[in-house]
This record gives sequence, structure tokens and C-alpha cells, in this order.
Amino acid sequence: MGTITLRALSALLHYPDDELRSAVTEIRQALLREAIVSEKQMLRLEPLLFRLSGGDLIALQEHYVETFDRGRNHSLHLFEHVHGESRDRGQAMVDLRDRYIAAGLDPASGELPDYLPLFLEYCSTLEPEAALAELSEPGAIIATLADRLESRSSDYAGLLAILRDLSGGQGVAPEDMIVVEDPDDLDALDAAWEEEQITFGAMAPSAPDAAASCPQVQAMVSRMLDPVSTPPSARSL
Repeated sequence: MGTITLRALSALLHYPDDELRSAVTEIRQALLREAIVSEKQMLRLEPLLFRLSGGDLIALQEHYVETFDRGRNHSLHLFEHVHGESRDRGQAMVDLRDRYIAAGLDPASGELPDYLPLFLEYCSTLEPEAALAELSEPGAIIATLADRLESRSSDYAGLLAILRDLSGGQGVAPEDMIVVEDPDDLDALDAAWEEEQITFGAMAPSAPDAAASCPQVQAMVSRMLDPVSTPPSARSL
């Protein structure tokens, strides 16, 4: 388990923008240098790295939205898969936010605490044993997401498969997951999402516009790449 690896995988899971695209080469080199991800896993990641590093940015963003935001089956919000929009999810997010604060991570961003890239950023701040323990908690959810993306032949399947391997997760039985079929027409899609949003005081910002560029990516990539140029004595996970 490594600080750079978790931050790199976190960055790759964010909504693609110009900053992320320009950092793909450095991200690849950082993953290879830390060598937490095996050669076989890197081969599975290459289709995503290739897609992110070139091609039309609008097409990349549309693909991301189609993959993660057009329905709940591939949502990157972990608790949504087991709690839906129930109040149990709210308490789980409060507890998770408290963990972030205890670890010295400021969770004040445009994302809810159960957003997988944010959770990976949190895990990267922990010591190796603690990071493994934290990552294993949603391991079954991560594994199920990987299985679902593999069934769609998504370029993101390789990334989730790496996280599945790191977390030691096994897929969850379908009856234990919150599954919402992805409607084909927009009216049905809107109806599926038209539930009253649960708020949890100041810690629950509204969900960001999926079409907006992610403001956290540039800072995250900068933090991730800093250790690459620091002396070997720098702390790593």
C-alpha cells in the first residue's frame, strides 16, 4: 500500500479535465516507480490511461458521466450501494467525516464523504496497516463495482479491479446491493433520481454538477507528484 499509488488512483477516478489529462504521464510513472500495482494490473489500466491522455475532452467527460452518473449501479458514492438515500447513509457519512477530521484531512469540498476518490485520498494519509484495514471495509462494494464495470467492458474496470485486489474484496450478492436499473428515457431517469435530498447539517454539501470541472484534481495531482521528487527519506505509505 503506498501513498502515491492511492493518490494516483484517486486522481484517475475524478471527472476528467485538462489538469488530469496533462498529468497522466506523471501518474503512470509514479505508479510504476512505487510498484504497488503489478505489471499485469498496469496492463489492465493502460486503456484508461490512453483514453485520458488523448482524444476529445468533451467525449471523455461524456463517457465519465455515462459511466458513473447516469444511474446508481456504478455510483462512486459508496454508501449509496448499501443504504440508498436512507437516514442510515446519513449517519454513516457523519461517522466517516469524523474519521477524516481525526486523520487531519479537511473534508470541506464539493463532494460527500462517501465519494470513493475522497475515501482513497483519506486512506493515503494513514500508515500501511491502517490503510489496508480502512480500504477493506468497503471492499465488497468496490469488488461489485469492478464486476459491473467489467461486464460493460468499461475502461474504468481495470482501475476498479486494482482497488478490488488491494482491498481484498469479493463481490456482493445482488440481493444485498441497492440496484436501480438505468432507464433509457430521460423522464424515467429524472423520476428515478427525484428523491428528497437528505442533509446532515454543514457537512453535507449538495452534489456537484457533473458537467463542471473538478477543482480538487489539480491540487491532488500536485500532492501526489510532490513525493516523486522528494528525497527517499520522505514518509511513504
